[in-house]
Amino acid sequence: MFVPVLPAAATPPPAPETLCRITDPRITELSGLVSDGAHWYGINDGGTKVEVFVFGRNCAVQKVITNSLDPYDVEDLARAADGTLWLSDTGDNRKSRKTIALLAMTTQGKTTLHRLSYPDGPHDTEALILDPSGTPYLITKEILGDAQVYRPAGALASPGPTALVKVGSLAFKTTDTPGGPVGEFGSVLVTGGASSADGKVIALRTYTDAYLYSAPDGDVVAALKRVPVRVPLPDEKQGEALAFEPDGTLLSGGEAVGQPIRAIRAATSLVQPAVTNTGADTEKSGGTGAVAAPQTAATAATADGFDLPVVLGIAVALVVAIVGWYAFSRVRRRR
Repeated sequence: MFVPVLPAAATPPPAPETLCRITDPRITELSGLVSDGAHWYGINDGGTKVEVFVFGRNCAVQKVITNSLDPYDVEDLARAADGTLWLSDTGDNRKSRKTIALLAMTTQGKTTLHRLSYPDGPHDTEALILDPSGTPYLITKEILGDAQVYRPAGALASPGPTALVKVGSLAFKTTDTPGGPVGEFGSVLVTGGASSADGKVIALRTYTDAYLYSAPDGDVVAALKRVPVRVPLPDEKQGEALAFEPDGTLLSGGEAVGQPIRAIRAATSLVQPAVTNTGADTEKSGGTGAVAAPQTAATAATADGFDLPVVLGIAVALVVAIVGWYAFSRVRRRR
């Protein structure tokens, strides 16, 4: 797969700024986050009922929106233009689910279940993107960084299931950004997604970095074919939450009590005019084509391949990371 090297950014991404810390003991596994400009809305990973926490901008919980519906493993959160909150009940560490689900929740707690089915078997998915029309896109969490992109084949049914169709893939490469629960290998695992208020910038994150893609017309598939801007999110213990403020600020957060909500001011302005990755391979399945998530030159990746020492180092790190990831998955509870 072609992996272009990004030129030096005209304006290097600023370091994340800590805004506040979530100390409420109920928020142990912050996994999804959105903003309406006045409040933040967050979810825990997993849970036995639908539960959305409404935060003030000091990280204090102001209220909790609940519904008795019992999800399997909620992983991400998105907010539609009409204010509907979409919970992505798509986690599947053991890859055993026959269906996954999206939960559409009003701010009064009314919740509608939409079951979905993959065309090619189970996936563990932690990232949800809504385009301006409200169409959901799911981006899978793959151990080797080859994330798959799906969207519904038609209008969502309730309870469904509605078939999903694969529309593309992304290739993430390791970075040297510190953080995450599984070392360097965590830099290729997709753990969350977000879209700007106007839909013109979309973002995906790993445990260590965010990737911002230009979507001038709101087209998610076209955006993911473009060269993204990588924004390091260093030293997050288990970074999974990602959100845009209406003013273009990027927010990030992670699991465990006491973790911070951090901000990259004016993050949407870091995205330059759309540049298409014309070197991507075409998907044989008839999808949009493979989409590379390129890194800076510091990663030693080039369109011609990798230096041998780098390859050997990655191979050793990969073996260690797989063992660590297996142990990490085993201890995580079924949510």
